[in-house]
Amino acid sequence: MTATSRRCAPALGVHPVYKRIDTCAAEFASPTPYMYSTYEAPFTGAPVSEAEPSTAKKVIILGGGPNRIGQGIEFDYCCCHAAFALKDAGYEAIMVNCNPETVSTDYDTSDRLYFEPLTAEDVLEIIRVEQSNGTLHGVIVQFGGQTPLKLAAALEAAGVPILGTSPDAIDLAEDRDRFSKLLVKLGIRQPKNGIAYSVEQARLVVADLGYPLVVRPSYVLGGRAMQIIRDDDTLSDYLLGTLPELVPAEVKVRYPNDKTGQINTLLGKNPLLFDRYLSDATEVDVDALADGKTVFVAGIMEHIEEAGIHSGDSACSLPPHSLSDETIAILEEQTRKLALALEVGGLMNVQYAIKDGEIYVLEVNPRASRTVPFVAKTIGLPVAKIASRVMAGESLESFDLKAARRDHIAVKEAVFPFARFPGVDTLLGPEMRSTGEVMGLDYDYAVAFAKSQLGAGNALPKAGTVFVSMRDSDKAGIVEPMRRLEALGFKIIATSGTQRFLAEQGIACSKINKVAEGRPHIVDAIKNGDVKLVFNTTEGARALGDSRSMRRAALLHKVPYYTTLSGAVAASLGIEAYATGTLEVRPLQAYFE
Repeated sequence: MTATSRRCAPALGVHPVYKRIDTCAAEFASPTPYMYSTYEAPFTGAPVSEAEPSTAKKVIILGGGPNRIGQGIEFDYCCCHAAFALKDAGYEAIMVNCNPETVSTDYDTSDRLYFEPLTAEDVLEIIRVEQSNGTLHGVIVQFGGQTPLKLAAALEAAGVPILGTSPDAIDLAEDRDRFSKLLVKLGIRQPKNGIAYSVEQARLVVADLGYPLVVRPSYVLGGRAMQIIRDDDTLSDYLLGTLPELVPAEVKVRYPNDKTGQINTLLGKNPLLFDRYLSDATEVDVDALADGKTVFVAGIMEHIEEAGIHSGDSACSLPPHSLSDETIAILEEQTRKLALALEVGGLMNVQYAIKDGEIYVLEVNPRASRTVPFVAKTIGLPVAKIASRVMAGESLESFDLKAARRDHIAVKEAVFPFARFPGVDTLLGPEMRSTGEVMGLDYDYAVAFAKSQLGAGNALPKAGTVFVSMRDSDKAGIVEPMRRLEALGFKIIATSGTQRFLAEQGIACSKINKVAEGRPHIVDAIKNGDVKLVFNTTEGARALGDSRSMRRAALLHKVPYYTTLSGAVAASLGIEAYATGTLEVRPLQAYFE
């Protein structure tokens, strides 16, 4: 059925019927409430539906649909926990999802499962059937990522009750103009920013903000097409090279020979968001629970990579490993203000940047975030379950949540698929690339970091040669890590500029050629197995291009590499802990005894 016919079908009285998937291979009758839709046309009589909606009080949970970068298994975790919690609370939990690889589509996870696409037409048909019997308490759209969130407006317009945070509050957090006004009202800082609905307006906004800046299309997953812009050439490449890839086919057909017209049509409904880029800032993620009256800050995660790396790709620690108690208190207070102002019901995630002691809000998502499973396992509380029951109407106070200080620390590390894609650059940026994550737990930050690296497949060396090449702004910060590795017996090699700087600091260091300087060079050394660790930060298009082959060689030869200063610092601490101590293995439950 085409999109047009789907829109016309209900008005013409054309509705799908639902059939049950036979989980018993026709061996005997299968009453499993596992449904799919069909527009059948029987030879005689009316179409027969096997949905058989119950008389129960029910809640429908919309899943995330197909897994892809930026929206994956973390949201499936939240949907499953919502189903478990709502069943415990006496509701019939109904799951709508279409991904066979997820746990939420197991026939025994929810009370009833509809294996259907996450579109307004399909979901509204399911709601129509379920409302024909029993009571629909409401629909949860905030646990499946951006896919179900996009359906909130259509559901609300159809009079469907949406549980938790209202669609208007969700839109307020995503609408740059409305959200900026809210932050001004609350007295909370944000980076200087602008919004553009056309190519021409984008250039005007950039002229006002100045370089460097971060740009992203609104309403995208995983930071898709998000980029740091540092000069006019990069801006032009982005506007006329990157954006055309996002233009829908129907728009290209409408303006076949007008690339600017295609882009402006796209931006008319999905504008570009520009933020002044906060160089060398510390990024922080905060997850919280709220019910409109009470707010519980579940976790404050300090990113190990600096702001500018997508939060899904950045390693982070919980609790923060370097923030002061005063800074943490301010983060908690600002999070409470935002949750109450947005009247959040359920989960909320806030991304902050801290630069020169000042705190800036980067983004607020009044929904489940990909950090929820990590936070729940670290603090020992079923965050998603509590959120779902709060969304169903229970007060947050009834759970008697208290912020307990734990002795352990958890480090989350991202897992990347780079090795599966020949020619892909491994440099991290604002567009998410990771396809998984691991966590390291210990009572010491350095040991927890080392465990996270081992879990992610980065075998930290205890000895050998480390290669280091740092951009000028990072050279001072790499001195202490190099001293740490030198004391452990590592041999240090570096490109000419970094080698001279380290030698001036009294660190023994040998020079090695860049690839452009001729052989023998760093890529040869990596391929020969002479290098066990790589620290490399770059800036500018030429430097990025020159170092690409080195990053690729490190990846293919399984040499741990770090492309940020903060990552290099953390790695040196982890190697020290790994080389001088022992890594104890404990079950997760042991940290809560």
